[in-house]
Amino acid sequence: MRMSQMFSQTLREAPGDAETTSHALLLRAGFIRQLAAGIFTAMPLARRTLTRLENIMREEMNAIGGQEITMPVVHPAELWQETERWYQIGSEMGRFKDKNLRDMVLGMTHEEVVTDLARKEIQSYRQLPRLIYQIQTKWRDDPRPRAGLIRVREFTMKDSYSLDADWEGLDKQYRAHYQAYFNIFHRCGLPVIAVKSDVGMMGGKLAHEYMYLTPIGEDTLLLCDACSYSANRQIAAFRKQAAPMEQPLPIEKVATPETKTIAALAEFLSIPASRTAKAVFMVAKVPEGQVTVDKLVFAVLRGDMELNETKLANALKASELRPAHDEEIASIGAVPGYASPVGIDPASLGYSDQTPLPLVIIVDDLIPQSSNLVAGANEAGYHLRNVNYGRDYTAHLVADLTAARDGDGCPRCGSPLRTVRGVEVGNIFKLGTRYSDAMGATFLDKDGKEKSIIMGSYGIGSGRLMACIAEEHNDENGLIWPVTVAPYHVHLVALVGKDSEETRQQADKLYTDLQAAGIEVLFDDRDESPGVKFNDADLIGLPVRITVSQRSLQQGSVEFKRRDRKEKFLVSLDAAISRAQQELDTLRSEIQAKVVPVPYED
Repeated sequence: MRMSQMFSQTLREAPGDAETTSHALLLRAGFIRQLAAGIFTAMPLARRTLTRLENIMREEMNAIGGQEITMPVVHPAELWQETERWYQIGSEMGRFKDKNLRDMVLGMTHEEVVTDLARKEIQSYRQLPRLIYQIQTKWRDDPRPRAGLIRVREFTMKDSYSLDADWEGLDKQYRAHYQAYFNIFHRCGLPVIAVKSDVGMMGGKLAHEYMYLTPIGEDTLLLCDACSYSANRQIAAFRKQAAPMEQPLPIEKVATPETKTIAALAEFLSIPASRTAKAVFMVAKVPEGQVTVDKLVFAVLRGDMELNETKLANALKASELRPAHDEEIASIGAVPGYASPVGIDPASLGYSDQTPLPLVIIVDDLIPQSSNLVAGANEAGYHLRNVNYGRDYTAHLVADLTAARDGDGCPRCGSPLRTVRGVEVGNIFKLGTRYSDAMGATFLDKDGKEKSIIMGSYGIGSGRLMACIAEEHNDENGLIWPVTVAPYHVHLVALVGKDSEETRQQADKLYTDLQAAGIEVLFDDRDESPGVKFNDADLIGLPVRITVSQRSLQQGSVEFKRRDRKEKFLVSLDAAISRAQQELDTLRSEIQAKVVPVPYED
């Protein structure tokens, strides 16, 4: 491709709203252009890189038995209603009506569609196992798109789906994907780790996320260096330190003016935060059959702990959570800043004149192990000493509700956990029979008995992957693409002045010869200064730069430079093609050396 003909241009500066290095560089280098919040056009250079990424995905999926299909972007709502996700997923789902007023869905994922396919195509155990995949557009109306391609609303995803007759088959396909995903990311030059994660709206038995560790990541991960435990903070377990059990003491009401926070209360009473009970109020959307109802959630945890909203949502099977308003809290007789479940009747669960919302009281599993805590008196300016779970109040649910933190004990070995930030670039789920049960996707086994197909789901977003590669591989001058995903292999630069017809001819010939040798070339044939051309070459970041100039030709040579190195060197014109192939082969070998087996962590 000649740059004089390319449908994109570089920018000297990125727009002011570019939040991350990858966002700024992909804009400046002419890879992407924004249409609306979270919606981007992939320009020619980006399209070539995305195609390379997607072809790597295809190769790895094919290697484990995958068959590529393409499923529709638009789905009848009836499919999503069968699994009840129509009622469980909030405003991020794209809903609309067709001209016949039928409810339709813009595909945010394809479990319903693939299950519908399976129930129509699979009748016998002889047709299992199967693995199908697609590379398709998705839509999720994320309220907070950010960081360029890191968090978007419209995106392309490779999603694969395994279909098995038994759980052993699912285990095998899950583990095959576990390694295949590492192969994909390593072939793309991206270092990742796999961590256990929340199954979220996908449901199922088990999930892993592939995380690129970076300060720009929105996810917090907990890692143990001693035993390799790893998990997203959303689900991370840790060893909770229960206080020594004491004999319950009589409740004592004490004046605690202006102590609406745990920190203020602990300081006023000269006690550690671990001797207090924290009240947190949320409103949860909880599915009940084919409707979703709002419930007021009264969560109680020890004062030195932090609420993990994902754990709370999972315990309640809630699709959404929001902080409760003061008037909602007051409706059950609680006082914001001085609240506790003491004196609040759990039987108030359900609608009544006094409680506009049904009430759910839920406590962290450390609360029943903690004696004589200080809790609110449901009266402004007062707290209660010596509150004990079971004697003074009960709850509808007891569950792990707290978030793991840096330094907490590893649940496996007890060593201190450490926190890091990361971006999720892929995920794998053991769906089990979550969808096949709901939609009647069954098969006849060897004994003629009808059984549900056992399923897995596995996804990688190609745009986010490209952005993370750009975030990992860059310097102060621009992008540095790994050879396996670079839009072109070689950036050919012709320094052509007024009296440089020979230079132009030699550059044109080299351009033709490189292409004939199977080397993909971006040829800067523009009438620009050397400084502009070199700056653009560094910004775009192709693996090898070859410069043809009058000075080099006087020595019968051209200048070579690898983008990831500072040194330049001359190569004779006759050897230019073979040297380019040699440099590219070296770069490919460096990438391939990173594609190694990774131990499976369940």
